[in-house]
Amino acid sequence: MADAPVAPAPATRRGVEADVYHGVEVADPYRWLEDGESSEVAEWVATHNQRTREALVARLTWGRWHERLSALTALPTTLSLTVAGDHLFVIERADGADQFSLVLRSATDPSAPARTLLDPATLATDGAVAIDWFHPSHDGSFVAYGLSEGGTENSVLHVMEVATGLVLPLRIRNTRAASVAWLPDHSGFWYAVYPQGDEYNRHIRFHRLGTDPATDAAVFDRQPTPESWPDVTVSRDGRFVLVHVMVKWTQVDIHLLDTSTGEWTVVVEGVDAQTSLHFDGEALVGVTTRDAPNGRVVRAELAEPAVWHTIVPERPDVVLGGCVTCGDEQLVVASRVGIDRVERWARGAAAASELDLGAVSVVALDADDGRAFIAVGTFGAPVAVRRFTLAAGLAPWSAPPDAAVLPTLTVTQVHYPSPDGTVIPMFVAHRSDVVPSADTPLILTGYGGFAITESPVWMPNLAAWCAAGGVYCIAGLRGGYEYGEAWHHAGRRANKQRVFDDFHAAADWLVAQGYTARERMAVHGGSNGGLLMGAAITQRPDLAPAVWCAVPLLDMIRFPQFLIARLWTDEYGDPDVADEFGWLHAYSPYHHVVDGTRYPAVLFTTAEGDTRVDPCHARKMAAALTAASASQDERPILLAQAGRAGHGVGKPASMRVQEGADVLAFFSWQLGIEHLS
Repeated sequence: MADAPVAPAPATRRGVEADVYHGVEVADPYRWLEDGESSEVAEWVATHNQRTREALVARLTWGRWHERLSALTALPTTLSLTVAGDHLFVIERADGADQFSLVLRSATDPSAPARTLLDPATLATDGAVAIDWFHPSHDGSFVAYGLSEGGTENSVLHVMEVATGLVLPLRIRNTRAASVAWLPDHSGFWYAVYPQGDEYNRHIRFHRLGTDPATDAAVFDRQPTPESWPDVTVSRDGRFVLVHVMVKWTQVDIHLLDTSTGEWTVVVEGVDAQTSLHFDGEALVGVTTRDAPNGRVVRAELAEPAVWHTIVPERPDVVLGGCVTCGDEQLVVASRVGIDRVERWARGAAAASELDLGAVSVVALDADDGRAFIAVGTFGAPVAVRRFTLAAGLAPWSAPPDAAVLPTLTVTQVHYPSPDGTVIPMFVAHRSDVVPSADTPLILTGYGGFAITESPVWMPNLAAWCAAGGVYCIAGLRGGYEYGEAWHHAGRRANKQRVFDDFHAAADWLVAQGYTARERMAVHGGSNGGLLMGAAITQRPDLAPAVWCAVPLLDMIRFPQFLIARLWTDEYGDPDVADEFGWLHAYSPYHHVVDGTRYPAVLFTTAEGDTRVDPCHARKMAAALTAASASQDERPILLAQAGRAGHGVGKPASMRVQEGADVLAFFSWQLGIEHLS
């Protein structure tokens, strides 16, 4: 069975569609695959899914990878948390559970029994209902939360009375990624919502419990663009409402409402900087990149909210990522090349002390009534929760995982040169007894966009691969946030090719330094990282013999026409603008597939419920590569489009395990190392 050949790729109808952009004709022969409602497309997808499943489950290693990933994924882990008085609300997945639940824990006693408020596994037999977000009232007596089904993230707002577990009959649709700000008496709340059938024009409304949400009045709907993204918070006394509006990925405007007078005050507007403020008594406190590309912490009195005073200065070697108020101190997340630390800044202090967390990422941080809770991620174990108080210091607040299931890892951070001389950081992880060499199989990944830092975080695929003796590398490409806003700008818009160059250089450097050999390397990336994989396939088909390209953007000429993708034109460019079309057309992977090229083996994964990146990108690219590749006998092009799943958020553990087994079996097969696991 393991030697069974891959079935021939099905023939795909090639069209003649083409458009002219700014005088340039752009062919689009597989446009018909954009129609996800078409029966012809459904039949085409079903044929590819069957071919892919037969190819992957035939691998000798598939069952062993599935067993190992099942054990690792079953370990309990935490996704997010919020502290409200004596209550700690946590999104966590229990030992062996298929989906994350909303759990209530004590903020004062770690031994107190936890109470599951909502287990979405009870709402769907296939685990495809997920909790997208949650927001408790200040005292924790009520919690609003969003549920979506099939990976769509199209949330429906619900409200629960925490003491009784009673779910109110209220349902508010179109609350994707909503923020909710409760009145102090929890009689109502402000919330973010979209108009029916509209992917844009998000605005803020107010709802009074017991009333018809159809009558909820708009409180803030003055977005500078349809793509602007407002969120809402409220002061503890309910008098002031703060609205953050992300206008661009590099610009956040902030407006303050005094509910006692109905007057709005502009806190900041029209400034190319990211700012996030929270209420701290009679002041606003938070992190901004205004006049500080690496971030500084500022304070403004509510009486003069536009007048900011620096309380934690910018530093050249540290990137500030957020802060919370804990008693009389500010706890500030400070990152050094992707490794997070939490600094303690006493009011008026000239220097900080530091919490000893190790080499970690801060997955979540929140504080209330002098207690702070930190969800900490590492490469070596699932996310764990710790509590900090000024009196008692730092203490564990979640049970340790079963260490017997976890590999003992060595993680180092190396640096390598990109072609233009820029030095790029990269994490290298492997089992502690492994000495990387030209015989060692290696997986390389990266992202490089949207100011997202590659930091230590729990990945069962990494743990499984390293446990079997492989090496796993994560490159901190430009476009991310490893060195602050300047690093982000260096890899966006007209500079996007630098990101691809950085990634290619990582692969070449790892081979040159003897960490692996070219034939033992696999690469992967998802979403914006899927675009990175598309560029690797088309620009450097020799880079690695196996590529996993997940939920990718690949047609960079038509991308703004699908789902919410106009949100990303500020990051990539807009093809309707002549100069920006030039950037995009120069690298758009779908438009750079060349007939007769010996392409690597590629596994495309996508999902019909993805409401971020349309699965048509993966379908069109799979069709183009299948028609063009001259090496399919030994390097097949495979496509798996899941049903009842989306971009990744809310995906049940069982689906993650199957996908992980598919990927690692695919890599083992293509690297010729089916003995690895």
